[in-house]
Amino acid sequence: MKKVLLTSLVLLLTVSGAVFAAPPRDNCGCGLGSMLFEGKSGFVQQILASTTNGSFGSQTFGISSGTSECKQPTHFASNEELNIFVAENMDNIAKDAAMGKGEYLDTLAGLMDVPESNRVEFSQMLQDNFLKVFPDASVSHADVIENIASLM
Repeated sequence: MKKVLLTSLVLLLTVSGAVFAAPPRDNCGCGLGSMLFEGKSGFVQQILASTTNGSFGSQTFGISSGTSECKQPTHFASNEELNIFVAENMDNIAKDAAMGKGEYLDTLAGLMDVPESNRVEFSQMLQDNFLKVFPDASVSHADVIENIASLM
């Protein structure tokens, strides 16, 4: 019994010392909880902020809507239509990219929300950076989309 009590006490002191001695980090993201506990960066406040974000789903909603001090993702890889198009047309997209023009690049530009006025530059960018977009024959469609996004 004494060993259990002594072990528990030592463990409690060790954990509480680590929790309160460590420099606080603001790592609970965005959302309602983060807004409520803004400026309070202790361990307990971070847990409460994170729990509030998760309990109310405010972080998920905030990210998708750009509210609650969250930023919407800038990548378009979540566009299902884009993913399907690239996956089904990789060879044709690669051929058009190598030439710097073509209907597959026009469609790709449209799915990536490239303005009409910038489509010639978009196609030229893909031609100039072909090996960055298509580094090898086994590149996946998701990698192709990410590679293009990183160039934009």
